[in-house]
Amino acid sequence: MSNSLAIAATTATLRNLLHTNLPMIDPDLGEIDITTQPPDLARKNVTKLQLNIFLYQATAAAAWRNHDLPNQVRPGETGTPPLALNLHYLITAYGRGDSDNDAASHRVLGSAMGLLNDHPLLGSAEIAAALAGNDLGNQIERVRITLQPMGVDEMSKLWTIFQSQYRISAAYEVGVVLIDSRRPVKAPLPVLSRGAADRGPIAVAGLAPALAALRLPNSQSALRLGERFRLAGDNIAAGPDVKAVVSSALLDADLELPVAAGPAPGEAEVLIEDVPADPSALARWHPGYYLVALVQSRPDVPPISSNALPLALAPRITVAPGNAPAGKVDLILTCEPRIHAGQKVLLIFGDRQAKPKTIVTPPQEDQPTTLTFTVPDVENGQYVVRLRVDGVDSIPVVWAGDPPLAAFDPVQIVTVP
Repeated sequence: MSNSLAIAATTATLRNLLHTNLPMIDPDLGEIDITTQPPDLARKNVTKLQLNIFLYQATAAAAWRNHDLPNQVRPGETGTPPLALNLHYLITAYGRGDSDNDAASHRVLGSAMGLLNDHPLLGSAEIAAALAGNDLGNQIERVRITLQPMGVDEMSKLWTIFQSQYRISAAYEVGVVLIDSRRPVKAPLPVLSRGAADRGPIAVAGLAPALAALRLPNSQSALRLGERFRLAGDNIAAGPDVKAVVSSALLDADLELPVAAGPAPGEAEVLIEDVPADPSALARWHPGYYLVALVQSRPDVPPISSNALPLALAPRITVAPGNAPAGKVDLILTCEPRIHAGQKVLLIFGDRQAKPKTIVTPPQEDQPTTLTFTVPDVENGQYVVRLRVDGVDSIPVVWAGDPPLAAFDPVQIVTVP
């Protein structure tokens, strides 16, 4: 393969090839200037015979795409395939001065095309001599020069892009050029045993659990500490060998929760314990979104996991004071579970929003997070307060009575008399 100098080395080799051999093909023409400029700049300050080589396009070589090179990546190893390119050149001939009454440009172009026809491959030695530091000549595939027929319409579009007057030209494709990937090849060690005691693959009868729905109490949009949720789906089981695994980007490790049988077939019930049952609950959990999956363990075989469903855990808050005068209202909120660093927090005061002034999470893990807010220009009325953490709102509704009816939670109401 070759390094990043491969494209420049190809251009330099073509230029050297033409510069060395053109005067010998037609000695009567005399000296010919070989340039590699864009067509709109090629003729500036040049009045003698000239042949310009312009690289106008580099395309992927489809035959080499996603192919590992022989002797570079062995069976069982993984590596990034080389960048395989075909280079497209436009070779343009110019006569002496602005006019070309003796058609010298035609003789230059004919000599160049004849030379390239007789020299269809770039040799390793001439590539190495063209540009110091390149190793294009060492690649496994030879670099071939191929004439590319180009119609009038395509040639017209090409020269329109160049914004230059058309001159007699020929198009060539030069390839393939392989630029080596700089990413290292991953070579794993040979396999000495297939599992414990070399017992080989493990086959487990039965299907993995598949979760279809997550049901929350009272049709809530989120769960709170101390509440249960139900998982419904296919192949759902409960027992000591089944765990609900809850994950989040903010957790140091996944949480595993016991699973109990649900009230209906195909359901399992999970409890998120509050502080009385789990003294570390305020620190283990955080308000926001999680993923929950069922994982079933069996003796001597890997655990089987279901798909994951999103679970929202709402903050539980208290608000003080419950009564405040009109105007600027300063509020102190407590939040359970505790807010983790980097979480986005907003106060929703009625239909208004406010950002926190301070967020204090004490070092004691059994203490909630305390937040302070200031809401300006509050008029008389009664306002329901919600705390939104990472897009999950505290639940301002309680259920009371027989039958239970929904009402706003009085601890989340601020009255401005």
